[in-house]
This record gives sequence, C-alpha cells and structure tokens, in this order.
Amino acid sequence: MSHLSIRDLVTEFQSPSGIVRAVDGVSFDVNPGEIFGIVGESGCGKSATCRSILQLFGGAAARVAGGQIMLEGAGDLASMKEGALSQIRGRDVAFIFQDPLTALNPTMRVGKQISEVIRRHRKVSKKEAREAALQLLRDVHVTSPERRLDAYPHELSGGLRQRVVIAIALALRPRLIIADEPTTALDVTVQDQILRLLKERRDSFGTSIILVTHDLGVVSQICDRMAVMYAGRVVETGLVRDVLDAPSHPYTKALLAALPGQTGRDQDLIPINGSPPSLISPPDGCRFAQRCSFAQQQCTTGRPPALQQRRGGQSGHLDACILNEVVHVAA
Repeated sequence: MSHLSIRDLVTEFQSPSGIVRAVDGVSFDVNPGEIFGIVGESGCGKSATCRSILQLFGGAAARVAGGQIMLEGAGDLASMKEGALSQIRGRDVAFIFQDPLTALNPTMRVGKQISEVIRRHRKVSKKEAREAALQLLRDVHVTSPERRLDAYPHELSGGLRQRVVIAIALALRPRLIIADEPTTALDVTVQDQILRLLKERRDSFGTSIILVTHDLGVVSQICDRMAVMYAGRVVETGLVRDVLDAPSHPYTKALLAALPGQTGRDQDLIPINGSPPSLISPPDGCRFAQRCSFAQQQCTTGRPPALQQRRGGQSGHLDACILNEVVHVAA
C-alpha cells in the first residue's frame, strides 16, 4: 500500500496575466520507506506539486483545484480544511524548504524555533523541549550544538542553517518528509552531507522522502524511484535505474543528452532548443512537441495518453508519449 497517493492533481495560481495551471493532472505514488525524486526544468511544477500536498503556498493566490492527495491513515489532504491540515503539518508530513535563511525566523534563536514545533504538538515543558532540540541538533551532526542552540540564523553558515531546518522537520518524527531542492546554493561537500542525512533518516526510521531537484546526479545517488515533470505534467516515472538507463519519453532523453558526461569526451553537449510553453495558455497536444525531434502531426492535437508502460518495458516504468513505439525504434 502506498504511503502517499496523488491522483489527477490540479493546482492553479492567479497571476496578473491570468490563471496559471502550474500542476495539471499529476499522479504518482510514494511507497513506505522510499526516496522518490521529482525532476525537471525550472518552472515545470515540481515545487508547486509538493507545496500542494500541504497547501503551503506562502501567501500566493493559489489553490488545489482538483484531484486527490491520499495520505495513509489521514485521508484526502486536498479536501481538508486549514485546521485539520495544520495538525498534519510537521507531525505527519514535514517540509524542508529550498532556502533555509528565509525558512527560519531571523528574530528567534535556533533553539526556540525547534522547541516551538515540539511544544505545538506535544505536551512537554520548555526545559524538555529545549533538551529535545539539543538532541535534534546532535542528530543532524551540528557542531557545538549547545552553542548553536542560542544562535540566530544569520550567525550560522548556509550548511548549518539547512541542518537546523532538517532538525525542525525531524522534530516530530514524521512519516513523510518533502525536501524541496534542499542542497541548492550549498557547496558540493555540504550537499553530500545533507543528502547523507536524509538517507540516514530513511534507513534508520523508514521515513518516506520526496526529493525535488533539477540535478539528475543527485537522483541517481539517493533516490529509489523518480518522476520527470514537464510543463505541469508527469511525462515519465519508474525506478531510477530504469528511467536513467533506458529513458522512454523524448523529454527525458533530451535532459540526459544535455548533461555533461552523457556524450563523448570530444562531443558537444546537446541543448534542448526552445522554451517551455506558457502555462496560462498551453498548447494542445503534447506540451513538449514544439521542442521534440520525434514530434509528428498527431502530437500537436488532443491530450497525450495517460502514463502507460511501453511494450517490452520494465514493470512500473511508464511514460506519456503517444509515439513511444516510434521513439523506441528511432532512438
């Protein structure tokens, strides 16, 4: 049984130019104890999908306009009112934001920010909450945790701030953690440490993790399964090794071809020409068709098929290309 099951999710944002359907019919499952990666270009709907799970839109004019977000043991989060969702946030599902500096309150000491999360959901004293906060900082390998407990966020490095954000996310031992590009703007060494922390949490407690990233190298390093998004839709999903070793959707193929190391030493990278379509007035048919070297007339009309398994493909490896058999032969 899936820990999280998202079906036909639709999320809309109000912009000065009109309604932006940032998430358009997205479906995927996250199994207990797995790390599920979501990848794609900037603006493809990765973060919007994850923010929809807990309806954390940061004050933006946004709404979940359709679909289901079924969390095991909790029901449909998409239809929950704010009061019920506030009990889910942190306790059952925790969110690690992309920018730890803006995720933390600059006027509050680190220890108090962690303690407040604990006391919001548990009946413990201030002293007990502070002791728990101290242990959480130790758990995420913060150096000199006693001193960091009384520091303000601006007094910490980017890597330490991200560890504090992770400590807050772990405070109530949630069953699901959503990590939205948690290693952005961190140097390579700190990135590796943060990813190890997340994997350590999964291995020790069986926590499910959704990892949003634009870095396919990170996905190959830490994730079990993955979804590839383009222009608000999932175009391919499956085990990481299946998707990266034998990509089936033209967009996934193009992403991989544009990566360093995918072509020969003396060969140029192959860029993806053009730009993603507007999500205010998206084109009919496959949204990648205008940039796809395999596109045919039928790709530009009607809605692409639902995610389906390619003939002869691996079980659970699905794509949404109407020409998948043609692409398979031509690739």
